Amino acid sequence: MNTPLVWAHRGASGYAPENTIPAFELANLMGADGVELDIQYTKDKKIVVCHDETIDRTSNGSGLIKDYTLSQLKTFNFDNGNKAYEGVTIPTMQEVFDALRPTELTINIELKTGIYFYPGIEEDIVKLTKKNGFSDRVIYSSFNHYSVMKIRRLDPLAKTGFLYADGTIDMPAYGQTHGVDALHPALYNIQYPDFIQECRNRGLSVNVWTVNEEKHMKLCQETGVNAIITNYPKKALRLYGRA
Repeated sequence: MNTPLVWAHRGASGYAPENTIPAFELANLMGADGVELDIQYTKDKKIVVCHDETIDRTSNGSGLIKDYTLSQLKTFNFDNGNKAYEGVTIPTMQEVFDALRPTELTINIELKTGIYFYPGIEEDIVKLTKKNGFSDRVIYSSFNHYSVMKIRRLDPLAKTGFLYADGTIDMPAYGQTHGVDALHPALYNIQYPDFIQECRNRGLSVNVWTVNEEKHMKLCQETGVNAIITNYPKKALRLYGRA
């Protein structure tokens, strides 16, 4: 039976504050195959790692990331209520590359360009990835498919995937038409008849989010997806007999 790769969603976010260096390092210690993270621009156009467009939920501050400079953002505590990690700060993408350099983790970089387009972020993340020698370890994804296509134009060799939620017709054909390497569907999309086989026929990997319950981890294994994106990498690795 196929065993999916295990990618830690925003790092090992079920155990440590999401999208922080400790969460990414913990994912590596647990034996995950990769991490998924989200990037946005600060006011001074630095690439930081955070899921929400605002910092209200995950920090002791409030407001939009794009309205703060990096130095201002670094004054906030991003422990997301987990006092064991009090004082942890929002990481830059450069800091993540530095932390994960000694590892073999794949990095799924999601561009959070759905609400704010952050002009220039595609150019900057491709340049930063190449500068750090991570091109063969990164896959770019976004719900904004224009961003994904821009990445492909900037670096035709880059690995790319379309993120999407539900109800879209004939996504395998759409993915193949636009030349991406993978589809990143919400979990419930894998129940559509022949979806996985159609993706295989068209040369597309299937990396599924967010897979946190054991029954869904087993379903992904039985269905034959390529990777699961989960808050609980330790749980998944144990279930798959890898921990």
